[in-house]
Amino acid sequence: MNYDVIVIGGGPSGLMACVSAGMHGARVLLVEKGNKLGRKLAISGGGRCNVTNNKDIDELIKNIPGNGRFMYSSFSVFNNRDIINFFEGMGIKLKEEDRGRMFPVSDKAKDVVNALIRKVKEVGTHIRLYSPVKHVRYDNGQVIGITLSSGEKIDAPCVIVATGGKSVPHTGSTGDGYKWAQEAGHTITELYPTEVPIVSNEEWIQNRELQGLSLRNVQLSVWNAKGKKVTEQEGDMIFTHFGISGPAALRCSQFVVKALKQSQTQEVLMTIDLFPEKSVEDIRNETFTLAENEPKKAIKNVLKGYIPERMVHLVLRKAGLSGETTFSHIPKAPWAEMARLLKQFPLYVHGTLSIEEAFVTGGGVHLKEIDPRTMQSKLMPGLFFCGEILDVHGFTGGYNITVAFSSGYTAGKSAAERSLEIQQTTFSQ
Repeated sequence: MNYDVIVIGGGPSGLMACVSAGMHGARVLLVEKGNKLGRKLAISGGGRCNVTNNKDIDELIKNIPGNGRFMYSSFSVFNNRDIINFFEGMGIKLKEEDRGRMFPVSDKAKDVVNALIRKVKEVGTHIRLYSPVKHVRYDNGQVIGITLSSGEKIDAPCVIVATGGKSVPHTGSTGDGYKWAQEAGHTITELYPTEVPIVSNEEWIQNRELQGLSLRNVQLSVWNAKGKKVTEQEGDMIFTHFGISGPAALRCSQFVVKALKQSQTQEVLMTIDLFPEKSVEDIRNETFTLAENEPKKAIKNVLKGYIPERMVHLVLRKAGLSGETTFSHIPKAPWAEMARLLKQFPLYVHGTLSIEEAFVTGGGVHLKEIDPRTMQSKLMPGLFFCGEILDVHGFTGGYNITVAFSSGYTAGKSAAERSLEIQQTTFSQ
């Protein structure tokens, strides 16, 4: 069998690349080293599959802090609205949740995975599982096919590398594609974990004082060594036995990694704003009034309804207040400090979990070496990249999967068009 396009990797970007290439007339082969397609897609969104985000394009780009502007061209070909229409056109009804996140109405990732695989087969894609690739083959400065680990050689003028990064390796993302990119002359920018839980050596974290406590709708900030705020992220978070996690913490993680590297220090300051809509003065007055209304009550009990009960002791301790103090004995300066702490609770963090434990890999194939209109290598004609192997990454909330689907569709379309051009040129000769 002769193929026009070989796609390596059966994740979201690879599957979409197959669909696109097939829809544009190419004979497509999908090779996957594992025994199953769509593994990462099946566990995304907590097993519900957050297929995209419904925000406007400019907002999408803002939520892809890792080189999001690179995606403008690809989004002009296939964007979040197209993704929604694509899945709904296959009978997968979607619903919008908070912050624009789009999920299948069924809340089952497998419905999305199965529909996408059906479409891959529908467009005529040949699928080979248990087929790890050893090399992408190059000759005379262009792609000529692949060699499998078994030694078998398969020819094609276009190869799309959709092997993912190094995060969540049990889904098959073990960084295989970086080597093939380097063999073609590509630069791989430094890889680092993003969308990953954050680690802290604070005594009260290590003592598990707040382990398991969730905070809703807070604002997390990361500060650099010069005392400048480098990011602030609103949302939910949770204290763990090693630090913090949850959506807001995950969004902050890449900034923690970068701040630690830039400052070359052992720790970075984060702050938690428990009341983003209130000022320090509002908090001071509200808590003072609560104490005034129950003057005989110990302040540790007064504050239980205002902040999570498990935080009361820690906040009072940091403010220099005794929990047994009653209204008539409240010292002004420590009370003001307590109010300030609720707006800017300090947490010194010391890093993140590993890249293998991250949801997303930062870094990847250098974007200056990729044509954003086609996802084709500028160094090796016939070589295309899509998805997480590229140096593009977004926040959780449907942004990374949007990048995967969009770049995959663009790569598939472009590879199909290139292979057909080659055929026409050969035929005319």
